[in-house]
Amino acid sequence: MGCRHGLATRAREKMVSPPDFEPEITVSLSPETIAALPKVVLHDHLDGGLRASTVFEIAQEIGHPLPADDPDALATWFYASAESGTLVEYLETFVHTIAVMQTAAHLERVAREWVVDLAADGVVYGEARWAPEQHTAGGLTLRQAVAAVGAGLRAGMADAAASGTPMVARQLVTSLRHTPPSREVADLARFGADDLVVGFDLAGPEDGFPAGGHHETFAYLADHLVPVTIHAGEAAGVASIAGAIAERALRLGHGARLVEDIAPDGDGWSLGPVATWVRDRRIPLELSPTSNLQTGVCATVAEHPFGLLERLGFVVTVNCDNRLMSRTSPSREMGLLVDAFGYDLADLRRFTVDAARAGFLPHPERERLVADVIEPGYAAASEG
Repeated sequence: MGCRHGLATRAREKMVSPPDFEPEITVSLSPETIAALPKVVLHDHLDGGLRASTVFEIAQEIGHPLPADDPDALATWFYASAESGTLVEYLETFVHTIAVMQTAAHLERVAREWVVDLAADGVVYGEARWAPEQHTAGGLTLRQAVAAVGAGLRAGMADAAASGTPMVARQLVTSLRHTPPSREVADLARFGADDLVVGFDLAGPEDGFPAGGHHETFAYLADHLVPVTIHAGEAAGVASIAGAIAERALRLGHGARLVEDIAPDGDGWSLGPVATWVRDRRIPLELSPTSNLQTGVCATVAEHPFGLLERLGFVVTVNCDNRLMSRTSPSREMGLLVDAFGYDLADLRRFTVDAARAGFLPHPERERLVADVIEPGYAAASEG
């Protein structure tokens, strides 16, 4: 099938064993080595990272019908359904996860397990993004829902620390592109620090719903200095990315289709104005290889724009998007990139440090995370 975008296909052809792209790997990057490395996840949806067993158990408790009769079969259904190749069908799987996240107790449980599962995979900092507006069917107010997730993140961090895998977890509140802008959701981001809220996200169907439809929300958030990341460059192309930039996004959720603004030019590459802006302003890309394959960005990891974007000097970060739907983990995503592009330990360290510095924590906390946790973890792996 190949990448559905011609430029991305050409990018892949250029990336196959070029003479200047043969990193010296001094440490064997086995799955066990990668699993032990410190990691940072910036793009991981709370409603896409549930354990299949939790979905099954809560669904039975509340009487919600499921398309499978046991947790293992349910996990397979989520993955198979997400393999549709379109973002619209991919998003339909969330009907079931959102259904089991409608009470404070259930939200707290899901958030707690979100932390514990990521921490067990070596994640030392993560931001859980989710749309509170989708979690009021059980009678919760938006603020109550956010408070429940905050409580779950705190409980998960305590569990992770007790298990010897400490992790810092925060949440991003999300609005949906296809619903009317909400000042109340924006205020959750503005006033949510006590519940571990560190920023705002715009998600949902990208094609046909430009970020500019929420311009007043973004202007309000900018006026009050609230950090923003926006989904762009996943199901829509360069215009969508330009729209996110216009709304002052500090990061781009996915951004993979930025390659449509990059063309071969002799022995090198020519960057269009949007790609140039993103690279030169060091706007981080929250790339999610397996998820991008599932939604039709390209057919194989070797064809993923990650490789070209990294070579051209973009700030690239490694993410899962939705671990349940993609049947993946941060370690697995790193391993796929290592296999596809020959990355070594220094590369993985760079991706991780860049992700940590792109997080929405205060700057001193990010730098402490890099100096006290990430750098020592990679140094230990190098010595090993």
